[in-house]
Formats: sequence, structure tokens, C-alpha cells
Amino acid sequence: MDLFKIFSRSSSKNVAKERLRLILIHDRCYMSEEVLKSIKEDILKVLSKYMEIDCSEIDVKMTTPEEIKGNSAALVASIPIKKVKNNR
Repeated sequence: MDLFKIFSRSSSKNVAKERLRLILIHDRCYMSEEVLKSIKEDILKVLSKYMEIDCSEIDVKMTTPEEIKGNSAALVASIPIKKVKNNR
């Protein structure tokens, strides 16, 4: 066992590197409320062609890597569907 490895700074370096990576991901994925609202409206417009949607219960948000235990941010949408339209 190498006692010097226990006191090495490689773990601090890796922690700092990971923190910087998360900050960069957050900065690249930041959206204003107006942009997020526009995305939500566009999604609803497309989905309403194919199904009836409960507009009062819709939730669209950007998540951080910590929230989804992943490597990048994600757009998460919860859209309750009342009925699928029969568009044949």
C-alpha cells in the first residue's frame, strides 16, 4: 500500500474537474422562461393534433444532471392525455 497516494491531490483535481463540467453543462442548457414557454406551446400544438390534453396539469422543465443522475441536462415534460384522437 502506498501511503503517498492517500494524500495525493488527484481526487481534489477530479472533484474540481467534475464541478467545472457540471457548471458548463448548466450554462449551455440555461433557457429563459420565455423560451421554455414557447417550447411548451409548440409541443402542445403538435400533440393536440393527435390527442386531447389536460392543459391545466402540464409540467415542462429543464433538469440538471444531478436531478436525473446523468451526464447532461434534459427537457422533461409531463402531459396528461385525456383521449387519443382517431385520425385515420
